[in-house]
Amino acid sequence: MTYFIETFDKPDHQARRQELRAAHLDFLQENAHRLLACGAKLAEDGKDLGGGVYIITADDYDDARAFIEADPFHQGDLFAEVRITRWRKAYVDGRCFLPEAP
Repeated sequence: MTYFIETFDKPDHQARRQELRAAHLDFLQENAHRLLACGAKLAEDGKDLGGGVYIITADDYDDARAFIEADPFHQGDLFAEVRITRWRKAYVDGRCFLPEAP
């Protein structure tokens, strides 16, 4: 199954995000096989908005929750909120994954 995880940093936590960034990137590399996409949310001017998006493969909701809870950003108490939603993979990189599509 595929899950969409959206995170929202606590206010004024950019310094904490930077402290945890190297460990977070290591975590992503270790879990690259599960990632369809991920990245930080940005303002129109390119500045970090504080939070991110992950699209991952997981066995179920609990597995997706365990994934995000293992992220150093989560363990470092960076997030004010985490939303986990099951997601239908319709198109990725221009390729259709819908079973009824030609």
